[in-house]
Amino acid sequence: MPGRSDAEGGARAPAPLPGPLPEPHILVAPNPGPFTLDGTRTYLVGRKRVAVVDPGPDVEGHVRAVLHALGDADAVTILLTHGHRDHAAAAPALAAKTNAPVLGRAAVADRALRAGERIETDGGALVAVETPGHSPDHLAFHWPAGAAVFAGDLVLGIGDTTYVGAPEGDVAAYLRSLAVVEALRVRRIYPGHGPPVEDVSAALARFAAHRMARVQQVREALGGMPGASPAELARAIYPGELPEPLRTAAERSMLAILEYLRVHGADEPRAAGTDEGSHASERGDGSGGAGRAPSR
Repeated sequence: MPGRSDAEGGARAPAPLPGPLPEPHILVAPNPGPFTLDGTRTYLVGRKRVAVVDPGPDVEGHVRAVLHALGDADAVTILLTHGHRDHAAAAPALAAKTNAPVLGRAAVADRALRAGERIETDGGALVAVETPGHSPDHLAFHWPAGAAVFAGDLVLGIGDTTYVGAPEGDVAAYLRSLAVVEALRVRRIYPGHGPPVEDVSAALARFAAHRMARVQQVREALGGMPGASPAELARAIYPGELPEPLRTAAERSMLAILEYLRVHGADEPRAAGTDEGSHASERGDGSGGAGRAPSR
């Protein structure tokens, strides 16, 4: 069985050399749904000294698939972008079978990672990057050798929105995290759900603009409905009857925006590059999203 490996502190890895970029091994968990698209992505970087990014849900068949993909790896490290079950629930089972440490900031982690901490693999180092917003424990993993970042639920592989809902979601932190990823200047984003994102700057701008358009919609709705509740705002902004769990998600998204407005209420919505991010805001009709779920 593979042995334990260690994360190491240190400077940011050098830029990748010219030529074809390495790619991770990708496995898609069998947990499709409105928020997971066709399933959670589990990424393997390296061959003998391997990092497993987001082992996924605790589904026996998926754990077996990851073990098969690991093959005869000598050392394995399990990395968590965050603690939501669709990303992290398989970590204990996989760790038990590989003797691998679980690193991240989720409750299930053996040890919390520091910002900038490097996790070495024979496919290149991964660097922990703080990206709260979707959840307070959220990390991304910068992969300089692949000119890429593993972004968890910061963005999806399609659409223009991801879930940022109370009590865990923080709109201001989310916008700052988009700016942090933009500053990495990577050529590819590997999201927790959906295909790789190749148009990195455009995608980050899209996600920032959508969030700010939602903020503006709530601001305008409150102008006509002072003191409106999250449920009332959700009914006003999302037309039609939403089934559970989408209705609850929409209301929690409204609550997160209300908190943002409580702090930034005197300001116009701003996108990244200002205090809250790095992209220009634009008005929108609030449409878009992951495809099967309404935009949030």
